[in-house]
Amino acid sequence: MEGGKLPWLLVNEIGGIRGILHSHVPFLKKHFHLITMKEFLEDKKAVGKKVQAIYLWWHKPVIDKELLQSLPNLKVIANSGVGMDHLDLKLVVSFGVKMANAPRAVSSSTADTGMALLLASARRLVEVHNISISSSMEYCEADILGVKVAGATLGIIGMGSIGYKVALRAKAFEMNILYHNRTRRKAQEEQAVSATYCKRIDSLLQQADFVMVVVSLTPQTHKLIGKRELELMKPTATLINISRGAVVDQEALVAALQTGVIGAAALDVTSPEPLPRFPSLLFSQEGWRSSIVKIKERHYNTSPRH
Repeated sequence: MEGGKLPWLLVNEIGGIRGILHSHVPFLKKHFHLITMKEFLEDKKAVGKKVQAIYLWWHKPVIDKELLQSLPNLKVIANSGVGMDHLDLKLVVSFGVKMANAPRAVSSSTADTGMALLLASARRLVEVHNISISSSMEYCEADILGVKVAGATLGIIGMGSIGYKVALRAKAFEMNILYHNRTRRKAQEEQAVSATYCKRIDSLLQQADFVMVVVSLTPQTHKLIGKRELELMKPTATLINISRGAVVDQEALVAALQTGVIGAAALDVTSPEPLPRFPSLLFSQEGWRSSIVKIKERHYNTSPRH
């Protein structure tokens, strides 16, 4: 049999936009006979009986009833990240298939991204970059320098593996750390990062200079940050989202940025993702003037870039 005795593993594709990384292939081939969706679709009946596992990369291949019905010997679906909100877990279980994910594989990288967004927004790096490359830039006002990070208060919503790693990094930047979580951390864990627990999310929102959202997307966290929550934040505060786009009410966020309810937002995720270039308000001229990257036109004479 082609592939020897190795179990057959279905992947979306190798390389490309939604394919597994080429660097992962040698390792996977030691343990599996790899089959791409293209190969599977060319001979569904024969190949479908041999597939025992699926490896999801960038949420692909899409797991639906039709695919599950065509894989009678499927035993496990392995998700390459921690979040499984893109999956119908009840449907998967109904076919007797087990799920696996990687809850800590990208914890450090995601925490790094959170701190990078915090620093970039605080020091206004994207704005300054766009000003610096403008052909007609004449000068920058002093307030373009941004705000201090050291001594500022960071509120972390969701103190799981990633949230805790964010706290470790924030402590090194001499930040005051607040956190809100379903379950309070142990006293020694709080002390290690000098974090203060906020039982109520409202208390955190009212105090923080930077609010970082690090929760899983569930029915309970869908639009967790909406109009009410944004209005509780300081008018100078920055919202940072490194969880899932749908955790934040995007329309409410745009309105809050346009009207000065909060100072700024730095987003690693959006809903949908990626955002359409147009007519999304986050990429509109209006959005550039007053939301994510708030370039002040008075600094130079060119129009904001889309």
